[in-house]
Parts: sequence; C-alpha cells; structure tokens
Amino acid sequence: MQRFAAHEFLETQEALRSKHAAIEMHGVLAEMAQDPQLTGIINRHQQLIMNAYQQGISLLQGKGFNIAPAPIQLRVAQPTAVGLNHPQMAAPNPHPTRLSDMTIATLMLNWHKAGSAIGMLWAAECVDPGIRQYHVNGANACQQMAYETWQYLNAKGYYQAPQLADHTMNTMINAYQPQQQMLL
Repeated sequence: MQRFAAHEFLETQEALRSKHAAIEMHGVLAEMAQDPQLTGIINRHQQLIMNAYQQGISLLQGKGFNIAPAPIQLRVAQPTAVGLNHPQMAAPNPHPTRLSDMTIATLMLNWHKAGSAIGMLWAAECVDPGIRQYHVNGANACQQMAYETWQYLNAKGYYQAPQLADHTMNTMINAYQPQQQMLL
C-alpha cells in the first residue's frame, strides 16, 4: 500500500467526495435542462468528472493514472460577445418546480470556477508528484469547463461582459512604464 502525507490524502478524499456530488448534480441538471445544447455540455462535463473520479480512485489504490491531462475540446457556439446589449435580469423565482437553463448554467459555472480554485490549492499542499498532478489536472479541467459554460451563458445573453471605454483602457495601459535597464 502506498503511503501518502496526511494533507494530500485528506484533500484527495475531499476531491473524490466533491466529484461524487458533481456527478450526481450534473445528472439532475441534465434532466432539468430544456436546451439540447446545454444538455450536451452537462453530459460532456459529467463524463469528464466521472473519468476524473475513477482516476482518483485508481491513484489512491496504487494503480496509478495517466499524468498527462486528457485534452478537453471546448465547443464554442459563437465568438464571445463583449459589451453590454440591454442586459435584463428576471426576478428570481423562490418556488420553482424546475430550474431555468440560465440558473442551471450559472450553477455549473460557479461549481467549476470553485473547483478550479480549490483544486489548485489542494495541489499546492501535495508532496507526492502523482497526487499533485491529479489535482492540477482537475483544476485545469474545471477552468476549461467553466469557460465553456461561460461561453454558453454569453452566447445566450445571460452573462454579458462589460467593456471599459477605449480612452479609459488606454489611460490605464499607458500608466505603466517599461522597466529601465539596470546599470551594474
């Protein structure tokens, strides 16, 4: 049996519990989603999480895993829209019988964003190179799934990206000065 440091072992247990919950959550969300495009995203993400869950179990059982992260193919519906286009937000429904596609995608986005941040934090606590890479791969997969989810939200107009005026951006950029060559 392979021996692990306490931090990395406990954090990997936490990661596996989180992946377990994410698999079930994605199953519920896929059942509720109305948009076939969103259902496809959810199912793809669920499969990636299921694969990562199995890899984590194999790693802890001493069976190893493929350290190289599996390539994740983002599916972009259209180019990102930057700027606001009459944004509107409906009031939340405190008693829904079904979640809206916007709510489903927002839950996924926030879940994946949090997974990316915490996965990298877990990686920084690991001493075993395999466990460390497992968490780095998980963090990277989460940020990629978050970006794909954000692109869906953006394409549907649910999550618009505000933009600063050109003169404001130029003023801020021009505030930086290049580093001067140091003389010895």
